[in-house]
Amino acid sequence: MNDKIRGIVDDIEAMKLKLAGEIAKQENQISYEIQDGYVKFEKEVLTKQKENMKNLLSWLREVPLLHFLGAPVIYGMLVPVVLFDIILFVYQQTVFRIFKFKFIKRSDYILFDHHYLGYLNAFEKLNCLYCSYVNGLMLYASALAGRTEFYFCPIKHAKKVAYEHNLYEKFFAYGDEENYQEKLKKLRENS
Repeated sequence: MNDKIRGIVDDIEAMKLKLAGEIAKQENQISYEIQDGYVKFEKEVLTKQKENMKNLLSWLREVPLLHFLGAPVIYGMLVPVVLFDIILFVYQQTVFRIFKFKFIKRSDYILFDHHYLGYLNAFEKLNCLYCSYVNGLMLYASALAGRTEFYFCPIKHAKKVAYEHNLYEKFFAYGDEENYQEKLKKLRENS
């Protein structure tokens, strides 16, 4: 990676930190804190959230029929998703040990905190649990695959990819064959 690209990447990282700071400021306006891994709201906030929760019966009346018909398809995905989760566990336990990769914490990707929101009814909380699990698991799978790719084939694609995992920027440029084996060896030693 040349100096100009490295400079742009560094600028992007600095902007990400700045963005995270601004988001944190905005979130501070909502009165909650995390204690012992649990979200704690102030009593006034909880009371207001309960007032904003839609009555379960009126919520159910407003859900379109097609949504109810689609629910078995959506929730039926839990079977392959749980199986995939088990496979990912076995994959990390074996492959990461063999190649001495640093383990990736699953809990950094799969977060369950929406059930603390008092303005969501029971069905909305269930839907949030489903989405948190499935989307978090896919991000976790991407992190595992990205770490594996980083070791075996750290070469960028010729075409722009829609999503780049956090190690992708360290990959070699497509077609950059000069001293590839030496650079690959150094990359593996420094990872």
